[in-house]
Amino acid sequence: MSQRILANDGIDPQGKALLEKAGYTVVTEKVAQDKLAEELNAHRYVGITVRSATQVRKEVIDSCSHLRLIGRGGVGMDNIDVDYARSKGLQVVNTPAASSHSVAELVFAHLFSMVRFLQDSNRHMPLEGNTKFDALKKKYAKGIELKGKTIGIIGFGRIGQAVGKIALGCGMKIEAYDPFLTEALLPLDIQGAGKVEVKIKTVSLEQVLKQSDFITLHVPGGKVITHKELAQMKKGVMLVNASRGGVIVEKDLIDALNSGQVARAGLDVFEHEPTPSQDIISHPGISLSPHIGAATEEAQERIGIELAELIIEKLKQ
Repeated sequence: MSQRILANDGIDPQGKALLEKAGYTVVTEKVAQDKLAEELNAHRYVGITVRSATQVRKEVIDSCSHLRLIGRGGVGMDNIDVDYARSKGLQVVNTPAASSHSVAELVFAHLFSMVRFLQDSNRHMPLEGNTKFDALKKKYAKGIELKGKTIGIIGFGRIGQAVGKIALGCGMKIEAYDPFLTEALLPLDIQGAGKVEVKIKTVSLEQVLKQSDFITLHVPGGKVITHKELAQMKKGVMLVNASRGGVIVEKDLIDALNSGQVARAGLDVFEHEPTPSQDIISHPGISLSPHIGAATEEAQERIGIELAELIIEKLKQ
């Protein structure tokens, strides 16, 4: 009998095919969180892959003696007790680079939406577009351009640097903060013109907060932006969070939006997923998406292939 792997949050067909070619049976039927350990034991799974929905905690790890590997499709592994799993001899792998560009593009989808009021006009045009067209046109006629503005990037790892590349293409100035980097080389592949590299030196968090017209966060967690940091920002700043829920304290963000300190915000992640605060999702100054940063066809294919290759490699050991 072939060894079984549970892809509990799904896996791209190409990744699944690679695993099956290597001799594994891959099951993609979703198992409820409270039934996870029971299912893993009943069918003697040697591996489980998850995204952000399924949690693999100490209790599951202790209950499943046949489990040898936990794979996370994507970057963060806060839904897995990583250190504990490794202390028990399990392999724990993820795919941090595969979705970087997809997340970066979503950041700019929110930025473009906010500077042209699309998050609000898309709410009002279906209701009032045929009766108050001129009023809406006047209301949304004060957009701004990204070109020439400063974008602050908090967390300048793979995703932050992918954001930086797009920002350079938009003609923006970059202020980047990362406690582990003093500088980074951003390779740009310009169609028809070849490759160039742009060196970005990181600055203090205080400088990012004070100098940026837009700020985007790419950090693994923690309360990074509270009322204290919001008060240091330029009045009318716009924020994007496509990293982790809670990185921006939502109550403080709403206060800053209501006071005008923050003009608008784009959120792909929330403090209380999958039931975000009603105050957040109904606020007219917030551009919203339901945690889809890595959810492009291209990223899912890269994640699936990379995850499959890692699983095959690690389970051989």
